[in-house]
Amino acid sequence: MRRCAVAGVRRPCQPPPVSVTRTRAHRNYSVHVQQKKAASAQPQVPIVNEPFFATSTAPKAPSPRPDPHALVAPQLKELRETLLNLLGSSHPSLTEIAKYYFLHPSKQLRPLLVLLFSQATNGLGSGWYLKKWAAECEGAGGRAEELDRPLTRADVLNDWNPSMPDHTASFQTSFTLRPPRPPHEPPLPPPFPPALHVPTVEAPLALLPTQVRLAQIVEMIHVASLLHDDVIDKSPLRRGAASAPMAFGNKLSVLAGDFLLGRTSAALSRLGESEVVELIASVIANLVEGEILQLKAMHGEELGLSGLSPTVGQENWNIYLQKTYLKTASLMAKGARAAVVLGGCKEGEVWKEVAYAYGRNLGIAFQLVDDILDYEAGDATLGKPGGADLQLGLATGPALFAWEEHPELGPLIQRKFEQPGDVELARDLVRRSSGVERTRDLARAHADKAREVLAVLPDSDAKAALEVLTERVVKRTS
Repeated sequence: MRRCAVAGVRRPCQPPPVSVTRTRAHRNYSVHVQQKKAASAQPQVPIVNEPFFATSTAPKAPSPRPDPHALVAPQLKELRETLLNLLGSSHPSLTEIAKYYFLHPSKQLRPLLVLLFSQATNGLGSGWYLKKWAAECEGAGGRAEELDRPLTRADVLNDWNPSMPDHTASFQTSFTLRPPRPPHEPPLPPPFPPALHVPTVEAPLALLPTQVRLAQIVEMIHVASLLHDDVIDKSPLRRGAASAPMAFGNKLSVLAGDFLLGRTSAALSRLGESEVVELIASVIANLVEGEILQLKAMHGEELGLSGLSPTVGQENWNIYLQKTYLKTASLMAKGARAAVVLGGCKEGEVWKEVAYAYGRNLGIAFQLVDDILDYEAGDATLGKPGGADLQLGLATGPALFAWEEHPELGPLIQRKFEQPGDVELARDLVRRSSGVERTRDLARAHADKAREVLAVLPDSDAKAALEVLTERVVKRTS
């Protein structure tokens, strides 16, 4: 690839478009084109003043809908393999536990959302052309190999990863003053495009290296939260195998979770987008806040914090749904929004609002179904202990609904199912109520809303896959 500076002269970079990951070819999808089709099909309808929302087309024969995982299967496979390179440490035991959960099968829902929303919106944001240029031009910071390069000298970072080239400073002598590195001269971006930007999904569907790295980052944050959760909850199983605390102990599990968050922070800084850093950093804070809300519900009196209200009502539902957002949906919502920002969506453009609304609703639906499965599925199906929520003293959606029908469930919830027979009685009361069905209806309502907000996007295989996900989340059995 031709460099962008020759003989000390900086000029715009015009490399061949080879660095953007693409999937199979299909037609361009343009909001502008769809508006024309809709207008010609129904000439009596006045043109809508908000063009982003006028995306309907003339009726056509239904085509097979894409499988979400199959659409990005090669990228998910490569993402998982290359992710392990980010986890190397100078301490072999830390490396082993940091990689432990990644070596077991998982749904990969969070990276899947990042990849699909990237494909569904790349080309729509007014800054897409700059993001695409940065992914193709050497020195612009958006190529895959550039995302592994530290921004600071390696002897200052002293973050030794055997999977990546590095030079750390020796501790055998005192540290001497080093001359500063010459400043990096980035290549000049190409000239600005015409003032009129027509939002059009990139075809064939494209992924930027920064978006693939973001997908790895959100999965690393998720796994770090699992390591910490399994310590707090004393969980014996995770993903069908012994949990990390059971295999390595609590101390190493906590340290491995902290180590993962450290590596994700470094990777995040190299994406070159401040808004994305803010979004993902706030996710980590949300995970902690959600865990505190859960601790209040479980051990409020011990911690001197107010827990659940003694009567069934909206206050307890608000706490439950807020905790659900903080611990589960926040990462999905902000991860999807960050992916769209990396694709060049600017403030005032609707695409990142779509991503956040979809991820928030889908994430809450996902967790509501997870809470249902805690009553319906066994250890082998879940890959973790069934009935764990009641054992921990947690009243989730099915129990809160059942409380409305069986007031005798209230005292059990208040004492956190601590007395002998409480867990069994609570499960029986939930099963004799409509709690599970009503929780599934609530999950379906959130999933339907997630699907509804997708109407703003132009048609594409990625959009269709996101629609399929809203159905699968509610129907899943594991």
